[in-house]
Amino acid sequence: MKGLILSGGKGTRLRPLTYTSSKQLIPIANKPILFYGIEQLVFCGIKDIGIVVGDSKDEIKRIVGDGQKWNINITYIHQKEPLGIAHAIKVSRDFLDDDDFLLYLGDNLLNDDLRSFIDDFNEKELDEKILLTEVKHPEMFGVVEFKDKKIVRLIEKPKNPPSNLALCGIYIFNKNIHPIIDELKPSHRGEYEITEAIQNLFDKGYKLGYSLVKGWWKDTGKLEDLLAANRIVLDRNLKLNIKLDLDDTVSIEGRVEIGEDCKIHNTVIRGPVIIGNSVEIDNAYIGPYSSIADNCVIIHSEIENSIILNNTTIGSIKKRIQNSLIGKNATIISHNEKPNAHSFMIGDNSIINLGE
Repeated sequence: MKGLILSGGKGTRLRPLTYTSSKQLIPIANKPILFYGIEQLVFCGIKDIGIVVGDSKDEIKRIVGDGQKWNINITYIHQKEPLGIAHAIKVSRDFLDDDDFLLYLGDNLLNDDLRSFIDDFNEKELDEKILLTEVKHPEMFGVVEFKDKKIVRLIEKPKNPPSNLALCGIYIFNKNIHPIIDELKPSHRGEYEITEAIQNLFDKGYKLGYSLVKGWWKDTGKLEDLLAANRIVLDRNLKLNIKLDLDDTVSIEGRVEIGEDCKIHNTVIRGPVIIGNSVEIDNAYIGPYSSIADNCVIIHSEIENSIILNNTTIGSIKKRIQNSLIGKNATIISHNEKPNAHSFMIGDNSIINLGE
């Protein structure tokens, strides 16, 4: 079985960060989201993985590499325009050949062990299998309609959802999906819909199976979902691991991970918190559920429940920074000079809340 991870798309809900970087490379607990998907497939024994990439293909190739770090083979497949999941399968046809494949959306975070998902597909000799989860807003997803506990229909983003069980972006297909996709026409959204492809397979009598998410699942396409995923991963995976000697001006509470070559003084850190390498922190408070990437500087400031990316400087901020995602190479500083004024250089679709 091969793996196919989708890492294209525009990431419009996370702009302006995604103007310059792929949303799948935003770190959760200081590790790119995309790495979690790769590790899921590797854990299942899949050694041949294709990654569908778009405009950010060069950055993804540079950070992910050829798969050596996981002892696998990675093939990159360029999708010129994000025209839907089914279209991504279509442009991956040469890589997939006639093999069975597990399709995984690269911005997913899933806690379940997918080995039983794969085993069920093989044991029942299915043609397709989907993973479902309960969601609060099913109108935003592809959802399934059941009758007598059997799937009878799949609908993409319905106005009146027949259930709250949504496709969560993890599928298995065999070679029978390809001629079905070749027959698809673009939907009213201009995309080749995977729900329509699955429905057509089902209508032609092919065997469809499904499983429900047992643990937790997150679609990390929005800020609140990213922060929630960061909290979950820090809560479940983080252990006390401090790779430097701290002086008595630093107070550590709870599970905290600190990388190498950091300089930390006069600071309270309350875990779960992860801090990368070569980070400088002085006269600061780092509160729970914060992830601070490499080469950041935080002086006279407080941070909580936030994700701070590489090479960011935060200095002398009077109010606590919380519930925030701050991109690479950003600078947030305050001063007491006159005139007392704010000065900004802000990208498109940015959000700034200064409070009182």
